[in-house]
Amino acid sequence: MSCCEEEEDPFPADHSLFTETFSEETVYRLLGEELKIRQVFGANLGVAAPVWEAALYLCNYLEQQRVELRGKRIIELGAGTGVVGIAAARLGAEVTLTDLPMALSYLEANVCINKPSSGWLSTPPSVLPLSWGEDHINFSSDWDLVLGADIVYLPETYPLLMETLTHLCSKKALVYLSSKIREEHQTPIFYDEYLPSRFNVELVHRDDNQNYSIYRASLRTEQ
Repeated sequence: MSCCEEEEDPFPADHSLFTETFSEETVYRLLGEELKIRQVFGANLGVAAPVWEAALYLCNYLEQQRVELRGKRIIELGAGTGVVGIAAARLGAEVTLTDLPMALSYLEANVCINKPSSGWLSTPPSVLPLSWGEDHINFSSDWDLVLGADIVYLPETYPLLMETLTHLCSKKALVYLSSKIREEHQTPIFYDEYLPSRFNVELVHRDDNQNYSIYRASLRTEQ
């Protein structure tokens, strides 16, 4: 999908389609970049609408650890508002943002309003639909990094996420997943059982007070 024209308002104006729809715009400073992220609630977006804290944790971790992003090929799963991938793109990464089809117009809109005045350092971020376990094979495996923030919360999707990660990482991509650890959603089971079944997994950051964890993973060579 291509970015909309700058002079157009990228967010749909017909909020009357949804009786309780409202939007909220917040400015974040992440990875040394100032981002303006608009969240649209009530537009049938569900969990794709807000900026989740796990995304902010992931951005802060990547900055603090000085993870090299410039020139890297990055795909973000369940991108939602796109805050992580857009920040990486502002630093010169070649980014593909993915989510379910219903979220794409809002995701692309956030890409548009965060285009640097001097243009993107690399190619503009791509926004594409990706349903785990279904159309992941339409994507290449030639990534440097696979990112995900708070995408581990529905146990029925865990096998599908594993299938998708295995495909995307088959050429040695590194995975960074940031999650709030929700016992009621069996999040620990994904990280303790599902992910280690195919990946080497390392807990690289833990906030016990807020119950957030960041994991780094790489596909095992024997797979």
